Formats: sequence, C-alpha cells, structure tokens
Amino acid sequence: MSDHDPDATARRATAFRALHVSGSGLLMPNAWDAGSAVVLAEEGFDALATTSAGIAFSLGKPDHTIPAGGSAVSRAEMFDAVRRITSAVDIPVNGDLEDGYGDRPELVAETIRLAIEAGLAGGNIEDFDGGALYDEELAVERIVAARAAIDASGTDFVLTARTDGQAPGAPTPLADSIRRANRFREAGADCLYVPGVNDIDAVATLVREVDGPLNVVLGLGRAGLTVSALRSVGVTRISLGGSIARAALGFVRRSARELLDRGTLDFAAGQIPHAELNRLFAAQQSRA
Repeated sequence: MSDHDPDATARRATAFRALHVSGSGLLMPNAWDAGSAVVLAEEGFDALATTSAGIAFSLGKPDHTIPAGGSAVSRAEMFDAVRRITSAVDIPVNGDLEDGYGDRPELVAETIRLAIEAGLAGGNIEDFDGGALYDEELAVERIVAARAAIDASGTDFVLTARTDGQAPGAPTPLADSIRRANRFREAGADCLYVPGVNDIDAVATLVREVDGPLNVVLGLGRAGLTVSALRSVGVTRISLGGSIARAALGFVRRSARELLDRGTLDFAAGQIPHAELNRLFAAQQSRA
C-alpha cells in the first residue's frame, strides 16, 4: 500500500474515526518499524500507533531531547519511519507527532499536513516541549492550527491533544490537566490524552470530567492497570507507548547476557520461525 495514495489515506482515517465512537475501548499497540507493524497487524488489531521512543531507539538515539538541546530524531527521520510503517499495513495508524516539531502554531499545522501525506489516520500533538508545558494559551492556539490544517485536507484525520501535566516527575494538579484537555477539545481535538495517570479511580475521574474520547497509555511506569479495567470505566482508546519496543530491546539484552554468561541459546525458544516470517512478509508484499 503506497503512502502516497490519498484515497487509501482518507479511507483509513474514516475507519479510524469510526473506532472512536464504537465504545469498545480500542486497543492500539505501538509499532516502531515496518516489521513490528506487520506482526502486530497480523494478530488482528483494528489500528496501530507509532512510538517516537521506539523509533528513536531503533536508530540508536535517545527519545525526546539531547543534552545540548534540540531533538535527537529530526522530523524528517521520524517521518521516514512513519512512511515505512503506514506503507506496510492496511489498517489505520496513529502517529506520535511529539510537540508538532516546533512551538509555533504554523509549524504544528505543517507537521499535520506532513502526517496526512505520510498516510497517517490520526496523530497526537503534545503540549510539552521536553522541558516544560507550553503556555496554556499558546497550547490552545497550536491545537486550533492543527484543526484548521485537518479541515483544509478534507480528511477524517483524528486529532489527539495530549497534555503532559501528569507525566512522572513533576505532576500538576489533575484539575489543571482536565482543564487543559477540555480547552483542547473546544479548540478542535477529537481525542484527549493525559499520560501518567496510573490509578484506576483517577482514570475514571478523567473519563467523567474530560469532555471527549480519552486515550490512556498502558506500560508507563509499573502500575497494574489492565485493558479490562480501563474498558470498565469507559476509556475510549488504549495505547502502549514504547512498552513493546522497550520489551523487545530487553529481550535482546537478556539474550546477549545468556550467551556471554552461559553460552546457551535458550532465548531462541520463543522466536518466530524463519519460514513463518518469510510467509508473513511475502504475503504483505503481495498486498502492497
């Protein structure tokens, strides 16, 4: 499937939007390259997301910023990876678009246009620049600009506004994050995302107080939230962030340590057979 096919992009965006009104608690794991996307799609998920952390790690780079300032992964590098993912599968893909790759609303709008051109069905815009939350008025203007870019595209691209006031480290009061989320909804966001809330009662508060579909991420920290628990309190969409990518790298490290410490290959017992992967990827190539 070509990422330059506007009809396919529009179709997947429309399908993705419909998944946000089904009330089923959409489970949306995050891929970091074409191979992981194909494997996840083959298991039957209705939609996938990208993970900026997983993409960064796959490039041997850190997530977010580097010590000297600036992004470790450029927007061009990120979209190269995104296009490989959207071209590999024929289900909707939601993009981790960081903070829109710039503070000014016009830069956010440009990122949204690039996301649609890259075949994404939706995308997240953060209100965090890697060091602090954006000024609230500016954060709202950024969502307004993103909405305008989507409306101009004529697609059903799903805009998710993320507010990071509950992120690990220095959380703001939950009420502040709720206020921001609701302002983003008024500004045109289709879905709201408040990462870092790992208590089911607090999640239930978000579902009740945020005036729109809510995304909750599993795997951020060591909280014991589950898919069934989140669905039971009415969460619209459940993502995993970089959890699967980090777990995959953890497996690589465990395999290396087993080789060095014991000289054995017990880790290989859980591999997908070579022939099965060949069949899976060949079938995907034939559909492209």
